[in-house]
Amino acid sequence: MLNTSNPNNYEYTTKHLEIHILGGIKLNKLESLRITLSIQKPKEHNVLRHSIDLYNDNQIEKFTRKIAERLEIGTSVARRTLQDLTRELENYRFLLIEEYEKQHQPYFKELTGTEEKQAITFLKKPNLLNRTNELIGKSGVIGEEHNRQTMFLIFTSRKTNNPLHCISLGSSGVGKTHLQSKVSELIPEEDKVEITVLSANAFYYFNRTELQHKLILIEDLDGAESVLYPLRELQSKKRITKTVVHKDTKGTTKTIHLTVEGPVSVAGCTTQESIYEDNSNRNFLLYIDESEEQDQKIMDYQRLISAGKINDDEEHASRVLLQNVQRILKPIKVINPFAEYLELPKSVFKPRRTNSHYLQFIEAITFYKQYQREKQYDKETGEEFIETTIEDIEEANGLIQEVLLRKSDLLNGACRQFFENLKAYLKKESQTTFTNAEIRRALRVNPSNQKRYMLQLQLAELIQKAKGNKRKGYVYEIVNYDDYETTNKQIKDLLQGIIDRLRSSNGS
Repeated sequence: MLNTSNPNNYEYTTKHLEIHILGGIKLNKLESLRITLSIQKPKEHNVLRHSIDLYNDNQIEKFTRKIAERLEIGTSVARRTLQDLTRELENYRFLLIEEYEKQHQPYFKELTGTEEKQAITFLKKPNLLNRTNELIGKSGVIGEEHNRQTMFLIFTSRKTNNPLHCISLGSSGVGKTHLQSKVSELIPEEDKVEITVLSANAFYYFNRTELQHKLILIEDLDGAESVLYPLRELQSKKRITKTVVHKDTKGTTKTIHLTVEGPVSVAGCTTQESIYEDNSNRNFLLYIDESEEQDQKIMDYQRLISAGKINDDEEHASRVLLQNVQRILKPIKVINPFAEYLELPKSVFKPRRTNSHYLQFIEAITFYKQYQREKQYDKETGEEFIETTIEDIEEANGLIQEVLLRKSDLLNGACRQFFENLKAYLKKESQTTFTNAEIRRALRVNPSNQKRYMLQLQLAELIQKAKGNKRKGYVYEIVNYDDYETTNKQIKDLLQGIIDRLRSSNGS
């Protein structure tokens, strides 16, 4: 009888022999059954240790004679014992493989009738995006109303054929990873892959369709620098291929192609916007709210947790409902009949890619509202589709306005934050000029960061030296206070103008 209670030391005992299999058995090579064993007569101390492949008949014959000689036992007994042991180990190995496959099968939760009905009812309610945002807040995502809703819709787009991607940007310690992880909790476990560190070739060794329509979450882009290139290709081309040399069973060297197919939705966090410019072009850039109001919201929430005044059951129920909502969204084609009338502000950098993101974001909203849309069918192909409404475009404009503003800005996010804080400080103090030392103390800015920001602001001709010299220091003044507000108004007016024209032409 084979005793496998100790996975590193199986026991097999018969009337004549006692055998211990040391280190268990390997599951990866079914063409052999190589083990290391110790064999002895019961209650005796003469032990024979040996490594052997139980599927190798020549080795078995030699080992049988060695057992008979060393342990002074008949060869027929030894041979029969090894045959019985082989059969027992063989059967046990198949059981282990079966268990392993069951454990590593992709997890798919089947919704109960009640859960499915609840999710569909939610998706059919009016003001769906506002209701969703409220539910996201109830799930434990504090503040960041704009970013969390945009991120949720981007994550939802993984189920479409043109998924969106996002990068969360902000200073160290402001909650980039926290926001991403909290919103990703609203996505079913089976639909996401979370990565902390990844080696350069790791992406190529996923199964061909293992990543299809998955959400890939990278905790910190700094820890995944080696995979940024294949990641970009996966985002753009929706598949990556690597050619490697491989030896077949006959020893012949061949080249094989490792292909991993998308599409995927990718989300990551970083403090270094400029370093990841190539990746940024393919992503929505979500700048974390670093305001004092947001700090206060988070600290108040932390205090409530510590005081035991947070309703964990309500948060859990909100998360489960949104996960179930995600599960019942079905792949369906989205057609935007108003697409040719949409346009981007002229101030947007890299308009080709941004325009594509804009259209895909509108489609993501329509896709999310699929239970509120009448299904239509292509007359020629019979393909099922739903159509975008003006309301979808209006809601997309409301969410994407900040993204378009950032993509129209001459300054990066950190520098813009510094400049806005600088303007607010000068207005508060009723000043028109300032020195580096004064601002460093007032805004508590790192000197090296301030130096970089000031250089960028001067190159953008937003500030200039008013007086002073290199030895005693310079006094600076702001040249343009309204650059951001002007651009914001232009974008807002353009987007609203498009909506007004669409409503007018549709008689609504």
